[in-house]
Amino acid sequence: MDKSKIHPTPMLDVLEEGPWPSFISGFKRMRDEYPSERINEVANSLLGQLEHSYETRKGYWKGGTVSVFGYGGGIIPRFSEVGDAFPESREFHTLRVQPPPGNYYSTDMLNQLADSWEKHGSGMITFHGQTGNIMFIGTTTEGTQHFFDEINEYGWDLGGAGPCVRTAMACVGAARCEQSNCNEHAVMRHLVNTFTDDVHRPALPYKFKFKVSGCPNDCMNSIERSDFAVIGTWRDDMKVDQDEVKAFIEAKGRDYVIDNVTTRCPTDCMTLNDDNTLDIDNGNCVRCMHCLNVMTKALSPGDDKGVTILIGGKRTLKIGDLMGTVIVPFMKLETADDYERIVDLASETIDFFAENALEHERTGEMIERIGLVNFLEGIGVDVDPNMVSSPRQCSYVRMDGWDEEAEAWFNRKAEEKAAAAG
Repeated sequence: MDKSKIHPTPMLDVLEEGPWPSFISGFKRMRDEYPSERINEVANSLLGQLEHSYETRKGYWKGGTVSVFGYGGGIIPRFSEVGDAFPESREFHTLRVQPPPGNYYSTDMLNQLADSWEKHGSGMITFHGQTGNIMFIGTTTEGTQHFFDEINEYGWDLGGAGPCVRTAMACVGAARCEQSNCNEHAVMRHLVNTFTDDVHRPALPYKFKFKVSGCPNDCMNSIERSDFAVIGTWRDDMKVDQDEVKAFIEAKGRDYVIDNVTTRCPTDCMTLNDDNTLDIDNGNCVRCMHCLNVMTKALSPGDDKGVTILIGGKRTLKIGDLMGTVIVPFMKLETADDYERIVDLASETIDFFAENALEHERTGEMIERIGLVNFLEGIGVDVDPNMVSSPRQCSYVRMDGWDEEAEAWFNRKAEEKAAAAG
């Protein structure tokens, strides 16, 4: 572009002086080296407005309403209050696009998206935003519709933005991870396909997020970040290959295993024997995954695999951070009916949330306000002793009457099972 039109950026230049890569350098490359003159001008205008913001210590982006035909969400509108001074970035809207489960892409897919965005947008893309979407950052109101029409034609859809069901996320899964305990991508696809209307047409008190992790490592941060977390797990004994245990000890030494594996078990359920074998008290294992992550060949998840479902996780909003509460301790995922059970539970939860939550209130905050028992009754789930809102961390728990209550619960379950059988 014409060098005489380049906005000076003395304050932004300082951000390039540190040892780490700077986003300012990326913007400048787009201004100076990108083969599209239109994108050069957009990047120059954006840098000029950002420099102006640094000089005045004010932000100049304001919201508004921008959507594509038939949709109510998926776009974050940004209009510049200093558009007369920086006209090429007067409108700088962001589109959220749903990624495939596990974020699997082919090169052709990525090239298609990049070509469309270069044609209709700024060329700036984030893989991925915190909510899981591909973030296409910077286009005009007119470009928004054109870009959506083009990518929708070859198979992509907008994600969620606003008080709606947000874009779901799933970890990379069994294709690349030996710790996987479920078909993460099938779970995500069932949920996304069922609640697509709730993604595109915001009608909830606030956002509702699905996240799926194939093991308790929870690489998606589902338990802390999603209203409906699906975590792969197992309910039989952990598998131990004693020959691999001995090989690991031979390579690393007993002290390494004691210091980095057995003594780091949060429930002390591991014992390293004198003959270099490992005993595990599976009844006390809480699936923290530390030992499996360190001794990957020696220790593996059990064979009786399924998922745990937790509801109510979120970051700080009205009452601070919340971890998800266990609602379904274990569920097998082997048949179409099993996946339908997850969808039904999600549907009941979203319906109850829509009817009972306050405005700008997340599911976890609603549960805290009305009580877990009322929430379980509302979604039609029986109370279970395994429903846990916090991991065990406090020794001050009253245990008197515990055994009697637990025995009564198990007897009641046995009677219900017998009655159902015949």
